[in-house]
This record gives sequence, C-alpha cells and structure tokens, in this order.
Amino acid sequence: MAPGRAGRYGGAMGRPRNLVILTGSGISAESGVPTFRADDGLWMGHRVEDVATPQAFARDPALVQDFYNQRRRQLATVHPNAAHRALADLATHWPGEILLVTQNVDDLHDRAHAATPPAPGFDLIHMHGELLKAQCSVTGDVCDCPGDLAPDQPSPFHPRGTLRPHIVWFGEFPLQMDRIERALAACDLFVSIGTSGAVWPAAGFVQLANLAGARTVELNLEPSRGRRLFDDGLYGPATEVVPAFCATL
Repeated sequence: MAPGRAGRYGGAMGRPRNLVILTGSGISAESGVPTFRADDGLWMGHRVEDVATPQAFARDPALVQDFYNQRRRQLATVHPNAAHRALADLATHWPGEILLVTQNVDDLHDRAHAATPPAPGFDLIHMHGELLKAQCSVTGDVCDCPGDLAPDQPSPFHPRGTLRPHIVWFGEFPLQMDRIERALAACDLFVSIGTSGAVWPAAGFVQLANLAGARTVELNLEPSRGRRLFDDGLYGPATEVVPAFCATL
C-alpha cells in the first residue's frame, strides 16, 4: 500500500459502511494451522484426491475419517492470533454490515468473535464447511462434531445415513454462495486476507466487488495471483498487517 493511502478507508467522508472480508489459510498459519497445500502438492502428507473428494470417501471412508479426525484434534492445540482478534475487535463497533467469509474450516474466527461479541450487523460464513461439524450422508443435515467420527458413524437424522465431515470437498459447491454474492454486490469495501487467489470461486470475489464499485484491498504475505485486480495491497505476516489495516478503519 502506498504511504498515506490507508487514510482513504477512514474519516468522516467516504467511510465504507458495508464490508466483505475474505480470509484464507494465511490468516491461521501463524496460529500453527497447516496451510492448505505444501510445495510438493500434498495436503498434510496426502494427495488431495485421496482425502478431499466424495469419491475418496466412498472408496476409503476409514482413511478420510482418520484424516479429518486428526485435523479436528489439532484444533485443541491452536488459538486465535492477533489477526483473528483484530477482525473481531473491528466487528464490535463497525457502523454498517460486515460479512466475514472464510475458506478455513478451523474455528479460530468463531473463538475470536465469541471472546469479543460482534455488533448486530456482523455475520460469519464458513464457505468450505467446518471441522467441528458433521453432516448426514442422506439428508445433508448438520450437527456438532467435537470428537472423532468412525468410518460408519450412524446419522441421527436418517436410519440409513452415516455421518461425514462437514467439509466442502473438491467437486462440491461452496456454502451460502447466494448470500455471499448479494453481499459483494452491495459492499463498499472488499478485503482479501491470506489467500492465494488460486481457489475458485473465492478467487473471483474481487471481480464481483469491483463490478459493484467497491474499493478492494489485498492483505497477504506476498502478492497473490490476482494482485492486479485489487486497488491496494499490504504485505507481510497476517499478525502485523491485519491489525495495522484494521486500525485505519
């Protein structure tokens, strides 16, 4: 971000009221949550095709359940960091609407906002699902899931159903896209935090915000693939750039 440009997001004139924030794995990495994919293309030691598709679950439910059971247990060892807390603090006194859309399936945003309750205009969407929830294989109903799931875990929603992780796998449609697109069409400011700009449809959110006439800002460790689509960018560790940016608002 060029020196002095941060001021455009605050002050009495032109202050944005409707804010959409997108977060990706980069915001949770400093809490110790593994990022989505390593340089070798593996996801925590597994090929994505083996643990993150409906076909993988049908082929080897034990492997898939064990993979997500391990990830679920890891949540007990991680905590919200300064970036999560800065967004939670922003939401406590924002005068308009804030929609926080996260690609992350961890619960770090939830915990940060539970510790600092947001204003009425705030909403949080886990567009790729949540580790601490499970869904019925027959009805799609969702329930809390704080512990491990067995390969043939019975569903409380249907006598022939089993429970699977409440995760949007490759080949499945992200959650609440209609709500997200409506918010992008009405936003004054769109902020993308800790995303690679490589995963769709989230990578296209900046274009929808641009079409709506919103200011668009990227906060990231380094410029993403879509950097040219943003009006501004601020780069560095999330625990530094997110609190600094929120302070300008």
